[in-house]
Amino acid sequence: MKKTILYLTSLLCLITSCGTGNKQTSPNQKLFLNHTTTEAGNEFTLSYRGDNGKKVTVMNIPVVGVTTENGRGANMVFKGVKDVRRHTDDYTMLSGKRLVCHNEANEYTYLFTDATGAEVRMVFRLYNDGLAFRYEMDDLNDDLVNDEQTTYLIEEGRNRWIQKFELGYEEFYTHRTTGETEHTHWIYPALLEKDSVWTLITEAGINKGHSASSMKNEGNRQNYKLTLGENNGPKFTGNWVSPWRVLICGSLADVTESTLVTDVSDECRVADAAEWVRPGTASWVYWAYNHGSRDYAIVDKYIDMAHTLNLPYVLIDWEWDVMGNGGTIDDASKKANALGIRPLVWYNSTTAWIQGASGPLWRLNKAEDREKEFAWLAEKGIAGVKVDFFAGDTRATMDYCIDILESAARHHMVVNFHGATLPRGWQRTYPNLVSVEAVYGAEWYNNTHTFAPKAAAHNTTLPFTRNVVGPMDYTPCAFSDSQHPHFTTHAHELALTVVFESTVQHLADRPESFLAQPQEVQDFLSTLPTVWDETKLLSGYPGEWVAMARRNGDTWYVGVLNGKDEKQSISIDWSFLNDGNYSVQTFGDVTEQARAWNNGNMTDVTPADMATTIELEPRGGYVAVIKK
Repeated sequence: MKKTILYLTSLLCLITSCGTGNKQTSPNQKLFLNHTTTEAGNEFTLSYRGDNGKKVTVMNIPVVGVTTENGRGANMVFKGVKDVRRHTDDYTMLSGKRLVCHNEANEYTYLFTDATGAEVRMVFRLYNDGLAFRYEMDDLNDDLVNDEQTTYLIEEGRNRWIQKFELGYEEFYTHRTTGETEHTHWIYPALLEKDSVWTLITEAGINKGHSASSMKNEGNRQNYKLTLGENNGPKFTGNWVSPWRVLICGSLADVTESTLVTDVSDECRVADAAEWVRPGTASWVYWAYNHGSRDYAIVDKYIDMAHTLNLPYVLIDWEWDVMGNGGTIDDASKKANALGIRPLVWYNSTTAWIQGASGPLWRLNKAEDREKEFAWLAEKGIAGVKVDFFAGDTRATMDYCIDILESAARHHMVVNFHGATLPRGWQRTYPNLVSVEAVYGAEWYNNTHTFAPKAAAHNTTLPFTRNVVGPMDYTPCAFSDSQHPHFTTHAHELALTVVFESTVQHLADRPESFLAQPQEVQDFLSTLPTVWDETKLLSGYPGEWVAMARRNGDTWYVGVLNGKDEKQSISIDWSFLNDGNYSVQTFGDVTEQARAWNNGNMTDVTPADMATTIELEPRGGYVAVIKK
């Protein structure tokens, strides 16, 4: 990983380029931060000026502050702005929506004193696509940060797509225009829209000693106060910084394509990760067979499927520790490795669901047990772990997740967190984190009849909410039915593999379903990339449709989803393609009912020849593979 940080120490130069006093700006002069001091305290306002020249207030932060058990941070009094500088940090990712990232911001440090007379700093970074800020306090002494006062004002009538708090982050991002009284606890990310300017609220930069946070609007439905997860210690001594509070702003494309979450996260701590972290697709047993991983004969089918489709991974889910019916985990891993397939195996984190839960249990909780387990897995040729059922946003959970990532990295193991909190930038710091669930995904076809009717609209909301902030293990692409039938078309399901980003993409359906598809569909899955040099939102609106283009090398993949129950005509602007000739392969729906394919190949096509309108069936989809 290459990192370059340039500090422009000439204050005169920065005054000219960045602005001074209480009004600060982003490098492109589109975002403005204003600070005012009132009787109630300190208030910050973030505004955005679009290409049309109109200035829109995108966020008021009427209350700021963070307090400790010993009284540090309380009653902050503003003293001035210090250390105005340009921050740049160009880096390369091993995964995600963009592999080479340019990170540039104007950074401002606001100085305050608290009730004890000690200094509190708020560091603000104004990026071209958003704002990040954090708190800093020096010389804490045997202390705990136990509350944060940061409050976002989301006015009544404003469009928002936000999820009710749920421990595993598995709910719908329901469209609302008002703060509710029956639900007052909310999780990130929250997507807002005002006067065609979009804002996504989230956080990043969680390290050991931090709790993750969520939001509550108790008492005043417009005021969404940050709520820290449980922090029971140990107590802290030394200089302390908070996680980054992140507001991504601009057009819907600016939000969707943003890398701000990783921009503000710590640089890679796994020096040799590029040598052994391998992106790719996986066959996955659980969706069709909830308890299939205890049955060697079923696991064997998924290994064979991965071999036939040339998939690099097979995920063997819970209960593999009691596998029978012809073989054990040893037999499964030996066969997979002999075929060039890398096995992944499931573990219970043993922190949340324990009583009556399936195993393996208790194998990763203690450091010595974790090291022993990962060494044992490496000897068997197992490439990584899926760890499930965590205890939410607590400090203990954050520390445990980091311990797992660091231990796994020492043994060259990749990690997938399920039943877990939202990714907050760890995919940069620990590139062996290849996916995180934290999504109401396809496994819910197994659990409830309420998911399927809303799935298409949900699928067209996730690209603008959950998947903006990091890899998402939705487990897409099922052509057959599980316990509850799905209403999306075949092309919709195939397009999910392009529209949704995950470093390891787990294919949900049963082997016989995939292998019954036309050879062109099988070939598509066999060669599907899961990391991208470039990502572009072509068009879309949450809950209605999305058209996403992703480039891997010199090949573009375009995925289009219809979130509505009626047909839609979607306009596509192909101007992102350079001039020249292309080979284009497309996949679409013949009819809604038949779930049939309309697929074929065209050669020697120029961008001008491409259809500018795509006709989508109800809950339908479209995929194009475009090669130079």
